[in-house]
Amino acid sequence: MNISFNEEEIMIQDTAKQFADAELRPNAALVEQHQEQPRFLANLKKLSELGFMGINVNGQYGGIEAGSVAFSLAITELARGCASTAVTTSVTNMVAEVIQSVGSEAQKEHYLSKICSGEYLAAGFCLTEPDAGSDPSAMKTQAKLDGEEYVLNGTKAFITSGEYAGVFVVWAVTAPELPKGKGISCFIVDADTPGVIIGKAEEKMGQKASATNQVIFDNCRVPLSAMLGELNQGFKIAVTELAGGRIGIASLALGLGLEAMDYAKEYVKERKQFNQALAKFQGIQWMLSDRYTELEAARLLIMQAAVKKDNGLPFSSAASMAKVFTTEKANDACYSALQLLGGAGYIKEYPLERLVRDVRVTTIYEGTSEIQRVIISRELLAD
Repeated sequence: MNISFNEEEIMIQDTAKQFADAELRPNAALVEQHQEQPRFLANLKKLSELGFMGINVNGQYGGIEAGSVAFSLAITELARGCASTAVTTSVTNMVAEVIQSVGSEAQKEHYLSKICSGEYLAAGFCLTEPDAGSDPSAMKTQAKLDGEEYVLNGTKAFITSGEYAGVFVVWAVTAPELPKGKGISCFIVDADTPGVIIGKAEEKMGQKASATNQVIFDNCRVPLSAMLGELNQGFKIAVTELAGGRIGIASLALGLGLEAMDYAKEYVKERKQFNQALAKFQGIQWMLSDRYTELEAARLLIMQAAVKKDNGLPFSSAASMAKVFTTEKANDACYSALQLLGGAGYIKEYPLERLVRDVRVTTIYEGTSEIQRVIISRELLAD
């Protein structure tokens, strides 16, 4: 597998790094405060102007057509600066790819340009429900046909960017009489559609700048043209697009792990105990060696999944392997980095406290580690 980067991919990686260095890292702790949300949203707008909200979207719709490898490189660099910004960027790209993949020409022309340009600061992926997380086929949100419209009723949970997304991709049951998972359809719903109610932002452990809300549909009426893809084929769409989203979350986790270890590495080179730098102790050296080796292996797994996706090859299992391995090893890296700082790592003055909080959720969203293992084992055991 050739994982050397082309000129465009290197440029996108460098641009993301420069943006993270200049705009994100200096303000990552600050934007966790609610009153600083305008600064966070302004950065989303800047990222759209740089082309980062449509990295794998066709140029005719406003994207930059750079592919999944470039997407991964960008998300990793953004996450090193601010995980909240990275996850918002990742999910918005995922929504754009859903629309590009199965949307009608009219849908693509109307919505993708608004997502890519930043007219919509973000886009929301409305799949999870209070009683349907790891098992989305158990969703209860329904879309009932009423003349020339569908009427949506139900509640979606843990929706990234809920309160400032301009558009949502929403899954709902359209044929409850069919077997579980077989009667689900997908819809595009504008955020300002009557009947769309945004719940309060959740008080989270980490990634606090990124809003996470319930999105409630209360007799929300959408035209027939709002359906994405074919009737009752929505579950297939969700499964396919989640695989691509897992490349994004794995890349995000990699960025957090690298940021944590890089900070800790510099710290142990300067911090002295027993009359020598901590970096002189073999136990510290081995800890650094193990964590960096694991993160490099994670990077290769992510690249394998991204290259497969870019080449039109089956990549679901590869994405799950990348996601479960990277997110768990990134958690190890962040906790090891905090340990290397000792008591200082536990203090908010240092970034490790935030990085540890931010990385924890990566083993949960876009499919838990346990679900990734189910996906991988199914493919391994399939005939």
